[in-house]
Amino acid sequence: MFERPGPRPARPADGALVLTVSQLARSVRDALEHRFPLLWVSGEVSNLTLARSGHVYFSLKDRLAQVRCVMFRNRAQLLDCRIEEGLQVEARALVSFYEPRGDFQLVVEYLRPAGLGALYEAFVRLRDRLEREGLFDEALKRELPRFPRAIGIVTSPQAAALRDVLTTLARRNPSIPVVLYPAQVQGAYAPDELCHALAKAGRRREVDVLLLVRGGGSIEDLWAFNDERLARALRACPIPVVCGVGHETDVTIADLAADRRAPTPTAAAELASPARADLLAHLSALTGRVSRCMRRDLQGRMQHVDHLARRVVHPARRMEAQRRVLEQLELRLARASELALDEAQWRVAHLLERSRARLPNVDALRGRVQDLGERVERATQRLLAARAARVDALARALTHLGPQAVLERGYAIVRAADGSVVRDATTLAPGDRVRLRVARGDAEAQVIRAGDA
Repeated sequence: MFERPGPRPARPADGALVLTVSQLARSVRDALEHRFPLLWVSGEVSNLTLARSGHVYFSLKDRLAQVRCVMFRNRAQLLDCRIEEGLQVEARALVSFYEPRGDFQLVVEYLRPAGLGALYEAFVRLRDRLEREGLFDEALKRELPRFPRAIGIVTSPQAAALRDVLTTLARRNPSIPVVLYPAQVQGAYAPDELCHALAKAGRRREVDVLLLVRGGGSIEDLWAFNDERLARALRACPIPVVCGVGHETDVTIADLAADRRAPTPTAAAELASPARADLLAHLSALTGRVSRCMRRDLQGRMQHVDHLARRVVHPARRMEAQRRVLEQLELRLARASELALDEAQWRVAHLLERSRARLPNVDALRGRVQDLGERVERATQRLLAARAARVDALARALTHLGPQAVLERGYAIVRAADGSVVRDATTLAPGDRVRLRVARGDAEAQVIRAGDA
């Protein structure tokens, strides 16, 4: 598509070039867009407007200046962060000029919180890739044990988070043993040591739940927990893992890959350990319920015993009643046996009559079999005679058409010196030796003349 050219600049009588406002604005826009490629600009978000169309309008400002910005809907819906008033951001933008209002502005292509830079971009790329692989799928995450026999902690022995976790576990339930799997939580070697600690805990199987914890810090301090190897080690660990890294606003790849995420190390300890006071209160409530149920059941059984006592009958009267019942049953059994025997006899007689009616006529079947055998024998003889006559005719025809019969009529087969049959005289030359095959015997000859007859 090409833009329709506008009116040409007018030239007054003195020769000075006169531009229209739209021509000037378009020239300024073209100059800005050609002078400045895509660049990063940092500043504070102000005058934020989220239009119903999905476009985002705001200003970027610092202590000395500000500039209007627009982010169109197709770019705004791809943002990984929430734009808020006063947020310090870095914008990847194209310098432009909005002609209808004559405003200098930035067309923002991408936006990220300021200060994160390349690390944040690497975090987002890794997070999106692992999420597409299904590593963060909620269906894969395991439930934490309700009553763990032992709790493991993966962290540095010098970390302040370890003291917080131990204090919380001792306060909530001091009877649960704690096993420490030491590892660095910051630095270049931290991911390897964390993976090794998780693997060791998985091999030993001496705890029912693991706590992966570290105190707060910058994104650089927490970068060991954004390692892909650690995320895969968390999913491969056979023991459920609670991750409590940093503060509530800190989110790492390890938080997303773990079975549970806690906002702080202390919260991770609270998630993994049942409170002893709560357990005692629950046990007390259960004891009360059991006591009430036993008392209610005992009272019911006592009433049932009283009811049965009223129904107790003297043994002699009960035996007399049982004797009368037995006599009645004996009479009914005798009558039922007679009826069953009569019915069985009738059915046997009926079945005998039906079986006699369905017996085959052996004499008729024997005569039919003999007749069919004679018919088969006659048909076989006729078929053999016809096949023999056919074979004789084919043999005579084969003998008549065979090469021996042709030779008997005086013909000969001529073969060249190489053994091939001579079919064309032009293939021979005077002096060539040939071999003749006649009806009885062979002969050798020499060509005197060759050619067409």
